[in-house]
Amino acid sequence: MPTAAVNGVELHYELDGVADETVVLVNGLADDLETWVFQLPDLLGAGYRVLRFDNRGVGKSSAPPGPYTTDLFARDTKALVDSLGLTDFHLVGVSMGGMIAQEYAIANAPDLRSLTLACTYAAPGPFCSRMFSLWADMAPVLGVPAVMRDVTLWAFTVPFFEGREEELKEFEAAMADLPQSLEAYLAQLSSIRTHDTTGRLDAIRVPTLVIAGEEDILIPVSLSRRLHEAIPGSSWQTTKGGHACLWEHPQAFNEALLAFLDTHSQRR
Repeated sequence: MPTAAVNGVELHYELDGVADETVVLVNGLADDLETWVFQLPDLLGAGYRVLRFDNRGVGKSSAPPGPYTTDLFARDTKALVDSLGLTDFHLVGVSMGGMIAQEYAIANAPDLRSLTLACTYAAPGPFCSRMFSLWADMAPVLGVPAVMRDVTLWAFTVPFFEGREEELKEFEAAMADLPQSLEAYLAQLSSIRTHDTTGRLDAIRVPTLVIAGEEDILIPVSLSRRLHEAIPGSSWQTTKGGHACLWEHPQAFNEALLAFLDTHSQRR
């Protein structure tokens, strides 16, 4: 279990593949590095080295007292890649990970070959803020696993519930066994409630793809679209599914991601 002592925390990470070009993947709220289980084979098969890691507060990384911020997570990410000697890499973040990736790109643009922001926003606005406030109220009473069961209803689409019952049960079972304390969950949740890059996104000057699940109701597509419109020269794409499109329809998500990465690969 490789770990790195960086920025005052121990971060658990996995670095897979042997290649000259690296993709760094950043997870969402309450998700560990297994978030990317459906993306890893295709990224490795396309000839990329892949770095995944558990953010502070989840998985096998340490969980110091919060609250956390997306800027703090970005500084963790910077310290980790520096410790591993990674430069000129592709940065990919989903949901909270996309917020972290925004902060990283604003502060550390020379590190990046490209940036992908999936199912995310520049600021939560009134809709998402109310949703996250409800989760913060629910978690101390019902527990984190119960909140994550609620998240399932927002993350997947109706066809998933109608036709993929076994997968749904597996996902719900994983949520019931989520190894994250209430304190760590609330510390992470605070970061997405306070995230706001509005007015700073014009500092992102690397090739950027903003991608959204076309049926996303957790982070509405309109918020992702607004993020795209605020980043100069960024590309925009939607893919099948909702907020959990990278799990519900991984092939479509991976094809879109790899097409963008390959366009900006040093191998072209």
